[in-house]
Amino acid sequence: MPEISRFFGLVVKIYYNDNDKHHKPHVHVYYGNHEASIGLDGEVLEGSIPVKQYRLLMGWITIHEDELYDAWNKAVKQLPIDKIEPLK
Repeated sequence: MPEISRFFGLVVKIYYNDNDKHHKPHVHVYYGNHEASIGLDGEVLEGSIPVKQYRLLMGWITIHEDELYDAWNKAVKQLPIDKIEPLK
């Protein structure tokens, strides 16, 4: 599972071929002991992260939406995924 970005303690990853359980584009986010699967539309599909980190993540997703959909499409096809610039 490639790590695509890391910022403010959040680690964001996309799994290859990860459309069986959650049939929508999403990322896996890790923050300390918290982890969640979050759709690129903001829906929390599984797990949880603190509200402040969720807001930071959603800001990052909004900024990098096109890159994230491109990464998702590559992951589904098992193609290499590029890193995405972190939130600064």
